[in-house]
Amino acid sequence: MFKRFDKQLIELPIPEHGDANAAAAVQDLLGGRFGELSTLNNYMFQSFSFREKKKLKPFYDLVASITAEEFGHVELVTTSINLLTTGSSFQAPPDLTPLQNAKDLRNTAQFVATAQTALAADSMGNSWRGDYVFSSGNLVLDLLHNFFLEVGARTHKMRVYEMTDHPTAREMIGYLLVRGGTHVLAYAKAIEIATGTDLTKMLPIPSLDNSKFDYARKFEEKGLNNVLYTWSEGDYLGIKQIWKGTNPENGERLRVIEGAPEGAPIPNLDDLPEEFAPGITKDHYEQIAKRLLRNL
Repeated sequence: MFKRFDKQLIELPIPEHGDANAAAAVQDLLGGRFGELSTLNNYMFQSFSFREKKKLKPFYDLVASITAEEFGHVELVTTSINLLTTGSSFQAPPDLTPLQNAKDLRNTAQFVATAQTALAADSMGNSWRGDYVFSSGNLVLDLLHNFFLEVGARTHKMRVYEMTDHPTAREMIGYLLVRGGTHVLAYAKAIEIATGTDLTKMLPIPSLDNSKFDYARKFEEKGLNNVLYTWSEGDYLGIKQIWKGTNPENGERLRVIEGAPEGAPIPNLDDLPEEFAPGITKDHYEQIAKRLLRNL
């Protein structure tokens, strides 16, 4: 089971002006084949269906703990998409066409279907698909797939980073380049323990060098490229048998932290009357407040 906190992984810049086309590009990092919905659901189903959990506990603990982090990654990418649509419409009566800009934007569906928020879809509007999930039941095969999935996800993040200079998008991507890099290395180390194969000798992957990405620098300075979290108090400590030694990128010691990171406040999304969202008028809100207080 899972415990939820009303925080997100890092604080994101709240933009005065968004970029809805940047939001469309970032959608691929959410609902694309290598997006966060894919990493979450791949690891979640693998952890739920893991065979020999007790005998192979360090590997199970690794997949299970990374699953919990991926929930936070989905939330973070979703929030960045929501923020990137800021200022894409204006408040006015329907006959003044307050959503007129939407018809010329890359992802009109965000305005029609979700009131300018994220879709469970890629950058072309294709819905995320359940057949992106790979859970073979074979430990080494699943670990190898997860390594490939994380390397693919990293590649797509680097490309989307180069598509937009919007600080909200880049802050999110910079963080995920660092955290995704830890997952690449974690699966590489797990495969080495399981098979004796050193994937760090593969070229050109896994190159986890983030020196070219300014928005990743502060997260590496905090040591987030050397840390795995258990996302639990007392459970999944078996990852210490895999996540040990030093980081081949920087020579620094790898650490397991029991629990979760501190997190940051989740931005509040203002109402959009032109989208009829949330659809609660001042009078309606007052009626709701009275009902909530009734019989207390």
